[in-house]
Amino acid sequence: MGSRFVCKNLTIRRGEERFVDIAFAIDRSLALVGESGSGKSLTLKALLGMLPAGFERHLEYESPFVLERGRTVAYVPQNPFTALSPLTKIGDQWILFVERAAEMMERVGLEASLLDRFVPELSGGQLQRVVIAMALTTEPKLLLLDEPTTALDARLRGVIVDLLLQLQEELGFKMLFVTHDIATARRLCREIAVIRHGEIVESGPMERVIREPKSEYTRALIAANFANREFRE
Repeated sequence: MGSRFVCKNLTIRRGEERFVDIAFAIDRSLALVGESGSGKSLTLKALLGMLPAGFERHLEYESPFVLERGRTVAYVPQNPFTALSPLTKIGDQWILFVERAAEMMERVGLEASLLDRFVPELSGGQLQRVVIAMALTTEPKLLLLDEPTTALDARLRGVIVDLLLQLQEELGFKMLFVTHDIATARRLCREIAVIRHGEIVESGPMERVIREPKSEYTRALIAANFANREFRE
């Protein structure tokens, strides 16, 4: 999958207040895990160049590709129902490379005929596949995922994770998966970085961090995630 994407420094400020100050590297897939308000979503918006008004970004990175939203970097939102217009046919919402819409729908396991449907006519799982197809139309090098399985049930979460892994194998993109769900992150990503108050408190290979967390905060997150699950080897 080529060289690593290395974020040497990402700082996000508003005036004198600092919200995020982190560094990380993505070899293949990295889960950025933390509670709400930890800085996860701001990090994604900064990488996309879409910070809210008043926020400032300082970004230094090393990469085999230049960060270019809509080209080398693509984004999958948390809620496809709010990302897509309910009044416009699915096919008419394709912005880039419209001619590839049918191909990409089939690539994510959907019939091309759904391009003539409206958002309310599709299920949540189908719509999540649609936004993944849209994101991958430009063959990005880095796919940013903002908790795309949160609104799905356990079965559909597994289906979407398996789909992303299959597409990554086929297309060779890197993934940054933002989530609070360590169980899902464990299935999807090889590495993890735990963020709290805009700083990374622990990072490393997924299995090592889960098995031997060094930070008390990481231990608490893991305990909360697996409290009601059977934790298998």
